[in-house]
Amino acid sequence: MTDNPAIMICGHGSRDVEAVEQFNTLAVHFRDRLPGHDVESGFLEFATPVIRDGLEALKGRGAGRIVCIPGMLFAAGHVKNDLPSEISEFAAENPGIEVMFGRDLAIDTKLLRASQERIETAEAASSKSIDRKDTLLMVVGRGTNDPDANSDIAKVARMLWEGMGFGWAEVSYSGVAYPLVDAGLARAARLGFARVIVFPYFLFTGILVKRIYAWADEAAAAHPDIEFLKADYLNDHPLLIDCFIERVEETLNGSNAMNCLLCKYRERIIGFEADQGAPQVGHHHHVRGIGTDADHGHDHHHGHHHHGSGEGDPA
Repeated sequence: MTDNPAIMICGHGSRDVEAVEQFNTLAVHFRDRLPGHDVESGFLEFATPVIRDGLEALKGRGAGRIVCIPGMLFAAGHVKNDLPSEISEFAAENPGIEVMFGRDLAIDTKLLRASQERIETAEAASSKSIDRKDTLLMVVGRGTNDPDANSDIAKVARMLWEGMGFGWAEVSYSGVAYPLVDAGLARAARLGFARVIVFPYFLFTGILVKRIYAWADEAAAAHPDIEFLKADYLNDHPLLIDCFIERVEETLNGSNAMNCLLCKYRERIIGFEADQGAPQVGHHHHVRGIGTDADHGHDHHHGHHHHGSGEGDPA
């Protein structure tokens, strides 16, 4: 067995080939930043390898300790239920391996600075000079049926709004939660701002991010008097990689506890009382490892209606 702990990066998975390719670059960054550590990555659904395959590969190469890091922005159903279910199953079957589970990226000052840079880059690409006070920032989250994760998007938007001095900020979601992006942009267009910046608070591209940008294009066509700018998602921004590496270090030193004060699975949250104490069971068996659009040779724009436990990942 090797002395250094192995690293398992756990992703959501996507039908979008480009999204999977971008996620896989994380393993490259981890290997560069953590030399001497064996690194694997895997997915909950659609793409391969699945998480179990990655864990088995690390085991086969002699890992005695494995640090599992969620490749996800916020803690909703995937981080609270699906990933622990997958990882606990492997740990129970391999008692000789110490398996540790890290926390989500959460709201982090490094990610806020990375977001600021993405937004500033979008502003700089415009030929128009429009003051921030005349600009509305639209922060778009994945959307989930967990109000704790949805409220994190609202907090990110508020911090960027106040910190960067925008005239207003709105929040919308690509699915599950209200308002959806098209409805959010329709509302934003009525508020009288000269510019709207659409910022997907996502890690990587995917079907949802491409849909967000398409909605932004539709809004721009419908409101030619307003400038709509499309900011890039986080992708492999250096500060994002810093944040991931910090999550590994937290897990190893035991300071990786998630904030569970508003977790609907632990507390009685208004409107979600029935979810308290729900069993920790994965929900991705039906789509685990079935492949991307490239494997099936066609698009799935009608697609898989997610049950709402996304944390800002591609789908």
